[in-house]
Amino acid sequence: MRETWPRPVPLVGDPTSARQRSEDPRGWAMGPDVTAALGSVVSARRDIRRFRPDPVPDDLLTEVLSAGHRGPSVGHSQPWRFIVVRDGSVRDRAAHLADRARLAQAEHLSDDRAARMLDLKLEGLREAPVGVVVACDRRTPPLGVLGRATFPDADLWSCACAIENMWLTARAHGLGMGWVTLFDPADLAGLLGLPEGVVTLGWLCLGWPDERPPAPGLERAAWSSRMPLSEVVLHDRWPSSGEGPLPPESHLRGPVQDRLVAATDASDEFLAPADALGVLDRALNRVEALSAGPVEGGTLVLAASDHPVAALGVSAYPTHVTRDVVGAAVVGSSMGAAAAAAAGFGLVVVDAGVDGGAVAGATSLRPLRPRGDLATSDALTAADVDRLLAGGREIGLRAAQSGLVVLGEVGVGNTTVAAALSCALTALEPRDAVGLGAGADSAILERKREVVTAALARTQANRDAATSPAEHARLCLQTLGGPEVAVLVGVVLGAVEARGVVVLDGLCASVSGLLAARLEPAAQAHLVAGQASRERAHPTVLRELGLEPLLSLRLRAGEGVGGCLAASMVVQGLRMRRLVARTAPEPGPRSPAGGQPADSV
Repeated sequence: MRETWPRPVPLVGDPTSARQRSEDPRGWAMGPDVTAALGSVVSARRDIRRFRPDPVPDDLLTEVLSAGHRGPSVGHSQPWRFIVVRDGSVRDRAAHLADRARLAQAEHLSDDRAARMLDLKLEGLREAPVGVVVACDRRTPPLGVLGRATFPDADLWSCACAIENMWLTARAHGLGMGWVTLFDPADLAGLLGLPEGVVTLGWLCLGWPDERPPAPGLERAAWSSRMPLSEVVLHDRWPSSGEGPLPPESHLRGPVQDRLVAATDASDEFLAPADALGVLDRALNRVEALSAGPVEGGTLVLAASDHPVAALGVSAYPTHVTRDVVGAAVVGSSMGAAAAAAAGFGLVVVDAGVDGGAVAGATSLRPLRPRGDLATSDALTAADVDRLLAGGREIGLRAAQSGLVVLGEVGVGNTTVAAALSCALTALEPRDAVGLGAGADSAILERKREVVTAALARTQANRDAATSPAEHARLCLQTLGGPEVAVLVGVVLGAVEARGVVVLDGLCASVSGLLAARLEPAAQAHLVAGQASRERAHPTVLRELGLEPLLSLRLRAGEGVGGCLAASMVVQGLRMRRLVARTAPEPGPRSPAGGQPADSV
């Protein structure tokens, strides 16, 4: 009998032999208890949205991070970097970024999906005591990492595996984790000071859960349901018969696609060059896509108010001029009223706070509480902002029934208000935003800049505390806005609700449109820039809105005059479209011999 010897067993590495592994293929299993526990943890993992304020012990945090660090990585490169965030101010700024990105994405979803998305709770960014940002260090070229030369994104997949390890470990210990990816990656990287080549995979909220959901949140919210395993498992190759799995469902909202395309297609049939009316053609396409029927007219909504800031010497005119202009508007003889009448438009005059008491003949929608001068106190109270917005919305709903809605305003000192709002909404500096207004000289200009600078400095902390673009817009109205601005913002929102089109006038009206778009992002699609005014901030506000003005006449008049002229041009353009000759349909392509179509020869 041949003598045998014991197999040398290494002191490091795998102690098993090929025979052992062959005789017991299941020998590496950890047993039914471990298998059942793992299944429980995997099936009970949840994306947690609500958190308790109780702190996470350091040893438990280390356990979660260690689990991530034990994840698989391409070429054992370990590209993950864990940034632990406990600073409340950093969490607040991250939450602001997420709110902004959430609104931006909601604009592209169907109405139902957008509403459901906006209902999803993101407060975990502030509530969770710990935030962990998993960043991927991609500064090493893919060719220098085993496995990345052919799959260069394998480092990102490795970091995703680390996140799953952390998630399961947190769940096993009773911790909640929520993965938030509603960020612009560059914004989040900038917030955390990441160097070039280091990218984030979102933000992990970590803490003790204030909810114990029995099923995944998006399933409970009826966003979607889990697909059967049989629908996602393929064998050997992707089917070539077209019977493979369907792509993931898209919830994008197409821009008013069929009607916008129809309007564009119809204009191609005119006996004229494409885009014959230039910028006006694009405005006409928008009006036709949004309107239920022919648009034959419109309404000028002229909102008026005086401003305590005028007492600081920011205007060349006494405050009684506001009342004089409104009185003339009521009887139809102010510049704005005359422009509306000449265009065949209706007129609604709103007294939003004219000094000396209610103006006879005007719709009264005045603040109920004292107003401040911007520099030392807030322009409006929160309650008055809500009241003025609601009242303006009702006016906008009614005005949109007659066609286009034109915004106009009257108010001594309101270019100072508009300049302050422009700075707060667009990051303009006062020196670049403050203009001369009506009849000002260099001394008045300097006082306006000083007032706007003081107002912005006084209100910055309050505005910076906003947690969403909508909240920021409301705070801007409260701290810096004028009553007529708040009314016009409401008018825009009401007109949008009625599927109407709003024609903006100068800076004050355009700022109102921008505030409305911050409160309701869908409003932007309903706006038409009537004119480019002389005010220095106006081009920046229009760029922020993504709008090109129809007119640039260097007008000095306010009151919606430029808006009425532009709206009249829109109505005339719509009439032209109904009258202009059409071209005959082109025949299909023919063969060179004039017989069958070329592609069938």
